[in-house]
Amino acid sequence: MIYFDNSATTKPYKEVLESFIKVSSEYFGNPSSLHGFGGKAERLLMQAREQIAHLLNVKHNEVYFTSGGTESNNLAIKGTALMHRKRGRHIITTGLEHASVKEAMDQLKELGCSISIIAPDKNGIVHAEDIEKEITPETILVSVMHVNNEIGSIQPIKEIGEMLKKHSRVVFHVDNVQGIGKVPLDLYQASVDLCTISAHKFHGLKGNGVLFIRDGLRLSPLLSGGNQEWKMRSGTENVAGIVAMAKALRLTINNMERRLSQILSIKRYIFEEMNKIEGITVHTPEKNSAPHIVNFSIEGFKAEVFVHALGERGIYISTTSACSSKKAAASSTLMAMGIPEKDAKSAVRISLSYDNTMEEAEVFIEAVKENVIRLREVMKS
Repeated sequence: MIYFDNSATTKPYKEVLESFIKVSSEYFGNPSSLHGFGGKAERLLMQAREQIAHLLNVKHNEVYFTSGGTESNNLAIKGTALMHRKRGRHIITTGLEHASVKEAMDQLKELGCSISIIAPDKNGIVHAEDIEKEITPETILVSVMHVNNEIGSIQPIKEIGEMLKKHSRVVFHVDNVQGIGKVPLDLYQASVDLCTISAHKFHGLKGNGVLFIRDGLRLSPLLSGGNQEWKMRSGTENVAGIVAMAKALRLTINNMERRLSQILSIKRYIFEEMNKIEGITVHTPEKNSAPHIVNFSIEGFKAEVFVHALGERGIYISTTSACSSKKAAASSTLMAMGIPEKDAKSAVRISLSYDNTMEEAEVFIEAVKENVIRLREVMKS
């Protein structure tokens, strides 16, 4: 099997699974309980928070545990809108965002918020000056993803954060689900107020995530009840998953330091070979793009046909993001970039991890070539 769909989800590290099993079986107490057994679970929770804070270079009290990227994005966006609704109801985002951001914005629009959507350029990148043009006295939030989940374009987060210093009342949220562990981002240097990460994108387990909330920033909670996470996110904590997430993040950042050049070499090879194949258009920009994502269209083919054809060979890739891949609609990201609808409908994505090899990339390229020829012959007959 060749697994090239790591932006959808990653295979958990062996050590991560071992941590989860150990904590689940030996430290299963409720961390909110008063007895000593619950206290052991609470200490593990505190240690994991400290570890993640250290890895993110932030304070431990800025790390809030959630169920994943979708919840973190919703808490950041809706929590800001609810907290500051008396000050303003205008929010700025981009045409590149994940469905959990887009649909949160749609809900807020129904509740009376005004949403400005910034279009990217032809390389899938938005610009700080375009965002600044939309800022009004009513603006309370700017939400921009760091790495686009479909084409891998890297947004100028530091430049946007620098620009927003002139608008100190505007909260800055960054969806960093695809960037974490692949593209470095210093949250303090970039003046980020809120940042989303999700464990299963860096070899942790599904159902765990983090929302970084800058010290001193106030949000309205979306989940009320037990007052966990400093009253920001009620609900009994998934201690085993959180401990496993801390280990996954540490291992992934170690791999980034040791294996980044390897994954970049694989990406360059795929780029070069794709550009040699007639009828293929690569949409991922060569510059300012993440090391693990390549998006391309195949002229005349529906994306799902090609995904299934490679799947029969044991090679797993995807169409758009996993949250939208079963829908027939063309990629909204590619459409926002000005890509024609027919090309957007034929786009597929490969996404790598530090475990992928050059040998796998070579097998993948040969399979692409063979399937392009085979499918074209089928279409002619």
